[in-house]
Amino acid sequence: MMAIERVAIVGLGLIGSSVARAVKERLPQVVVVGHDAKAEVRDIARELGFCDAIVDAPAAAVADADLVIFAVPVGGMADAARAVAPGLRDGVIISDVGSSKAGVAAALGAALPGHIVIPAHPVAGTENSGPAAGFASLFEGRWCIVTPGAGAPEDAVQALAGFWQALGARVETMDAAHHDMVLAVTSHLPHLIAYTIVGTASELEEVTESEVIKYSAGGFRDFTRIAASDPVMWRDVFLANKEAVLATLQRFNEDLTVLQQAIRRGDAGKLEDWFTRTRAIRRSIIEQGQDDAAPDFGRKH
Repeated sequence: MMAIERVAIVGLGLIGSSVARAVKERLPQVVVVGHDAKAEVRDIARELGFCDAIVDAPAAAVADADLVIFAVPVGGMADAARAVAPGLRDGVIISDVGSSKAGVAAALGAALPGHIVIPAHPVAGTENSGPAAGFASLFEGRWCIVTPGAGAPEDAVQALAGFWQALGARVETMDAAHHDMVLAVTSHLPHLIAYTIVGTASELEEVTESEVIKYSAGGFRDFTRIAASDPVMWRDVFLANKEAVLATLQRFNEDLTVLQQAIRRGDAGKLEDWFTRTRAIRRSIIEQGQDDAAPDFGRKH
């Protein structure tokens, strides 16, 4: 297996800074070099000290790296890749943490021809952003989906998988297009719904903004948490994974119409059957360790 002794992280927000923190905690022998396009982010990262070095020049950041991880919005992958290209050594593994994979694979492959590109997606995060929001345990028990192309060297795939396992993640290998459809259902559509519901509530003339905030029940509160996620990141995700999102959204609209008709007709059986089935899905998520079964989702009060 290829050895990973030096990691360069390009983009030091929530995910990038969490990767750096996790490496320093779990792989202390690995050197971590960070870079961010924003000078103010680099300054904060230096103060927080979660990398061995923070480098101003993108090409210098990746010098001698065995693994380069792009932790930037998916729409900025190509530009970030071109910026570091002059500093890459032969044999380096190029990866990322983006929420869509087919478009990222194409962008990185076109920007860095001749290099080993193996996209990946750690399915973990919070609604917070920025270098101060990261934490080392973010990936513990979470899935990281690795999407190698047909020509990816097996030793490089295994090295990347081993890296994420060392950070506490469970690793699954998947085709990039299949990943994008799965994530459209499990992540992208829920975020789109959350942004829509919060926006709709704010525009209802019958309800003032103060009343929406004052009387927020658990459901609306949870939607606002999701809708607090980084708007640039999610803008790029929806544009990059457009086809899968639109297909999933169409199916959701059809199912929503079925429930609308059941409510209009007073079809109690239909509603109860639907809610019973979906509650079972929620319980299976808890059983698989992907959420907390404690009351109020384990919130501290």
